[in-house]
Amino acid sequence: MEIKIYGPGCANCNKLENVVKEVLNDEGITANVEKITDIQEISKAGVMMTPALMVNEEVKISGKVPSKDEVAKLLKAG
Repeated sequence: MEIKIYGPGCANCNKLENVVKEVLNDEGITANVEKITDIQEISKAGVMMTPALMVNEEVKISGKVPSKDEVAKLLKAG
C-alpha cells in the first residue's frame, strides 16, 4: 500500500501524519508512507486543500484531519 500525505508542514498536516501512523501501527498494516510538502508537487497531484491523504494514487481525504476510525476504514478498504 502506498500512502502519501500532502501539506506544507502545518499543524494539521502533522496531525494527519500522526493519525495515519497510529492507525498503521494499531491495525498492523504495512505501507510506504511519504510526506509531500512541496507546493508544486501538491498542486501536480491535484490536491486543492491540505492536509490531504492519498492511498494508492487516489485522494481519499482533503482539507481536514480525519478521525482514527475514518482513517482505519479507508486503509482497511485499501
